Formats: sequence, C-alpha cells, structure tokens
Amino acid sequence: MYPTSLDYTNPGLLTMLMLLPFFGACCMFFVPVKEERFARLFASIFAFSSLLLSCLIASDYTIKSSGYQFVEKLPFITNIGADYVVGIDGLSLVMLLLTTAICFLVILASSSVHKNIRSYLGCILFLETGMIGTFIALDALTFYVFWEIMLVPMYFIIGVWGGERRVYAAIKFVLYTAIGSILMLVAMVYVAYQSQLQFGQMTFYLGDWLRLSFSPTEQLYLFIAFALAFAIKIPVFPFHTWLPDAHVEAPTGGSVILAAVMLKMGVYGLVRYAIPLFPEGFTYCLPVIFLLGVVGIVLGALFAWVQTDIKKLIAYSSVSHLGFCVVGLCAFNFDGIQGALLQLVNHGVSTGALFLLVGVLYDRRHTRLISDYGGLAKKVPHFATLFLIFTLSSIGLPLTNGFIGEFMVLAGSYQADKVYGLIAVSGVVLGALYMLSLYRRVVFGELDQAKNGELTDITFTERLVFAPLLVAVFALGLFPTLVLDLLEPTSRNLISEVGQR
Repeated sequence: MYPTSLDYTNPGLLTMLMLLPFFGACCMFFVPVKEERFARLFASIFAFSSLLLSCLIASDYTIKSSGYQFVEKLPFITNIGADYVVGIDGLSLVMLLLTTAICFLVILASSSVHKNIRSYLGCILFLETGMIGTFIALDALTFYVFWEIMLVPMYFIIGVWGGERRVYAAIKFVLYTAIGSILMLVAMVYVAYQSQLQFGQMTFYLGDWLRLSFSPTEQLYLFIAFALAFAIKIPVFPFHTWLPDAHVEAPTGGSVILAAVMLKMGVYGLVRYAIPLFPEGFTYCLPVIFLLGVVGIVLGALFAWVQTDIKKLIAYSSVSHLGFCVVGLCAFNFDGIQGALLQLVNHGVSTGALFLLVGVLYDRRHTRLISDYGGLAKKVPHFATLFLIFTLSSIGLPLTNGFIGEFMVLAGSYQADKVYGLIAVSGVVLGALYMLSLYRRVVFGELDQAKNGELTDITFTERLVFAPLLVAVFALGLFPTLVLDLLEPTSRNLISEVGQR
C-alpha cells in the first residue's frame, strides 16, 4: 500500500493545492473591513481555484493504480526522521475532491454571515488547508500536525459564529478531539521509538512503519490508542455526544463542513493508519467495534426520530449513517469496505445538502423547531422539491447516491455476520421513517403560521449552491463506478496487507 521507494511525479501540485487556501486565508487580513462583497469574492476565487486544481490532479490520476501518485518529499525535522511526505491514492483523491467542492459551496452559501466576515471566510480557508493536508500526508507526524491544525479554525467557527451555547459546544468539540489526539500522539512516539530500535534510525514514514514488528500486546494497545482518536472523530457510539452540540450550535457552513468532510477523517484514519499498522490489534478488537457500529446505527436512528429540532435530527442521523461505515469496515470483506468508503462520499453529499437546506430555512424564519413549520410546499415549492430529493438520497432510494453504498455495506456485513447484518437493516427502515416523517411535518399539511406565509423560495445564488449537489446525487446513484473504481485499489490493498501480516 505504501511505496518503499517514493515515485516523484508532478512534484508540487499537492503542496500547491494545500497552500492555496492558506494563502487565501492570509490575504483576507488585507481586505478592508467594510468591503464585505470584496471579501466574499476574494475567498470564492481561492476556493474555486483549489477546486479546479483538485480536478486537474484528478484528470491526471491513473485510475486503479495500486501505488501512490503525485508523491512529494521534503525534509521536515530530520534529526527525528520526520519528513514532509505527501501523495494520494484513490481514497485520498475522492476526499480531496469532496473537500474542495464542499468548501467552495460553503463560501458561496455564506451570504447570511455578516459578523466579521473576513475572519469567518479566513477560518473556512484555513480549515480547508488542514483537511487537504490530512488527506495527502504519508508521514505520521505530518498527518498529526494537519489533524491538529483543523481544530483551531473549527473551534473559532463554532465559538464565534455559532448559536447561544456556542462556547460550550466549541470547548466540548475541542476537548473530545484533543483527548483522542493525545493518545494517538503517544502511540506515534512509541512506534517511532520502535523504528529506531529495529532499523537503527527513527522514522515517521508510513511505508517504513508497515515493516515494523510488534508483539500481540503492543499491537493491541497501539491499535486502541489510534482507534480511540478516530472513533471520537467519526463519532462511534458512545463517543458521539459532542456531535449534536457541535452541529446545533455551529453556523450552517460549520455544520456542512463538519458533516461532509471532518467526520470522514475518523474512517480515513482507520483505513490509512490503525488497521494496516496493527492488524492483530484490529482483529482482537473487531467484535467490540462491530457491535458499537451496529448499536450506533440503531440508537442514532432512534435518537433522530424523537428530536424536535431539524438540525439536531440530521445530526443524530449522521451518527446512524456513519455507523454503516464502521460496520462495513468491520465486515472486512471487499463489498463491506467498498460500501463503507463509498458511503463517506454519499453522506457528505446528502447530509451536507440537508444542512444547507436547514440553513436556508433558519435564515428566513430564525427557528429550527419542526413544530414551527408545515405546508411549505404551497409557499416554497422549489425548496420543497430539493428537500424531497436530498431526503430520498439520505434514506438510500435506488438510483440516488445513498442506495449503492448502504446496499454494499449491508451485503458485506451479512456475509460477515448474519445477525449484525439483519440488525443493520433496521437502521435503513428507521432512517426512512424519521426522514419521511420530518419531510411530512415540514412540507405538507396546512400553512397555518403567518410567518411561514412570508417565506421566499430559494434564490439564484442558493440554486447555484445546490445544483452541483443535485448532480452528484444522481451521478453517483446511476454511475457509482465513477467512485468505486477509484476506491477499489485502497480496499484490495487493505485486505491484502492485513492478510499478509
């Protein structure tokens, strides 16, 4: 999976992609305070340039290649063997495209934010740099640096531009993530120390770490340390309690990035680090993680069903949907892993769009309570149509993006454990119940509240934001191989590496 000799091709593109939003964030300080429109335009240009560059990288990427491409290496902290090493495989590429697209759409959809807009847009761009760096890092210390960098802008996005309990939610988000990060850092230092003992030279390069030998006990503890950091980020039950608070209190842009990209970091970390590095530890912990994934699917759906706040309902639905990713990984067969990775993209598209729709409603009515709505189909038909499409994609209707991923996860989990597979199916049923119930209560019925009669339908700018997400729903639903072909080498390599060790 990780090359022992680095193939240098197209040097500079990945670093340029990572630095582009960072330069945009720095330049925001030079935008005059009163020039709000100029700040939005400036941020949009940098975000769109990042999206174009990621598309350029994708156009030059060799599909189904099992090795890393666009590899770059620069000295970082040479006396401890840490280098700046970046490269991408199919999974990284898919996440890069998702990250740059979502960040551009979030900036485009930030018209309701007026409080210190320069800093807000700067935080979004700085966060984009952290996320890109995390997905391209092939050196563990580089990965950790970018993993931690992401906390800073997201803390300010929630804590400054969030709701009434924003500070509480921001601190809770940082504390949960930081505790997991500390465990991961301790494990990284131990592994690096072992590399010095076994190779005579300390290194943080993952290709070298894969050649290290650990006792079963070491593997167990190291896997737990890494897996806890990633489980909190996913979040796996019972580490999910920070998520509803963060989602509810974050501004719309923060919620979208959190749901569409940042929650995927945990699954990405398991696939890239914890499982291939410590396969015996993973095998030992597998029954527990499998069980927690199934419990997360069912409990997340039940919690979502009883919510009265639209945003909180969608937040708990994320716990349930990401439980499918965990279950797919734990099934540890080709269908399960492919389904889990595809579900990362599908959840990013569907849930990101749903949070944007909630933001549209909240901007107009300043309430997220389900009971405050009803009969919107008569007043805002275009909004109601979009809400229906993204609701159906979220519950996995055939021909929409959500179907294939969930089906592959269920097929894989059923092959691995019939009982867990059948329980996981109940999550699909519950998901359909609570999402269709939400749609019925918000969109259908009588338009009996005067303020809802004053609602305006989606604007031209909002249509521009939803258009690419709408295309993605049907493109991924009708042609899932567009993504599955990119993910296939990662899935096969993961199975192969664990089988060989």
